[in-house]
Amino acid sequence: MTLKGTLLAVLFAVQSLAMTAPAFAQGNYPSKPIRIIVPFTAGGVVDSIARLVGERLSAKYGQPVIVENRTGAGGSIGTDYVAKAAPDGYTLLCVSPGHAVTPSLIKGVAWNPVRDFRAIEGFGVIPNVFVVPTEVPAKTMAELVAMAKKANPPLTYATAGVGTSNHLSGELLAQSAEIKLTHVPYRGQPDALGDLLAGRVTMMPLTVALAVPHIKAGKLRPLAVTTSKRSSALPDTPTVAEAAGLKGYDVGTWFGFVAPVKTPDAIVAKLSADVAEILADPAMKPKLDVLGLEVAPQGPKQFDAFIASEYDKWSKVIKTAGIEAQ
Repeated sequence: MTLKGTLLAVLFAVQSLAMTAPAFAQGNYPSKPIRIIVPFTAGGVVDSIARLVGERLSAKYGQPVIVENRTGAGGSIGTDYVAKAAPDGYTLLCVSPGHAVTPSLIKGVAWNPVRDFRAIEGFGVIPNVFVVPTEVPAKTMAELVAMAKKANPPLTYATAGVGTSNHLSGELLAQSAEIKLTHVPYRGQPDALGDLLAGRVTMMPLTVALAVPHIKAGKLRPLAVTTSKRSSALPDTPTVAEAAGLKGYDVGTWFGFVAPVKTPDAIVAKLSADVAEILADPAMKPKLDVLGLEVAPQGPKQFDAFIASEYDKWSKVIKTAGIEAQ
């Protein structure tokens, strides 16, 4: 072989190695610890779900899967951190509705849920249920809407704070039914629940898991669940769409994993398949039931489309209502 031929052969070999190196690295994924960033404090529902799935991923991969809480600015600090992380599958973000809502609530947010991320897997949803103290005369959601149309001053509804799933449930009801409601934000659902039980507010779109014990005790009356499907925990309670004739009404606290937008397809596909397998394991069901999660896995394309639709829907609702983070 001539010198020129030898140099060409060496160059071809180097190019081949360069082209196959990423594929080789992806084939060995994961070869080091994975971090799941939770943009909220430890102990909450997002954190709990991330840790449940993370533990199972760690056992499956034989690698540490570390849940790291990076809090602040309504979840923006942790989310921005993941948006700027290396797109190699070793830094994931556990998301909830705030992922689609925060950019419309907080001015100056640098990240965008559609532009800067790609979906790994959607887990499912925790429904809210509109409940009223038993002293409230409305027995159905239709009756409550009729009450609201006549009420002066407007009926009140309690929430866990501005921009939460409870708040969005109430605001979407007001806009969809063309009624006026007064939002009463609290620092969390437990605080709001206390005033609801005491009759200081008219109603609340409360997380199903928190509502069920008080419904069974006869202290709260369920009127309608906020998701598009009935809750398995309250199968006899209709959806808002059914009970009030509000087609398309759908609100819930959903969860899933996303990654930086340039994360390779092969890694996304592997993570998606493995997370879906974990969610389908019967041993996971009682643990997720405690949190009230209705498991409904969504693959990458489906979850990407869902997040985009949520971002579009809530940006319009928030703009119409003039809601701003406090």
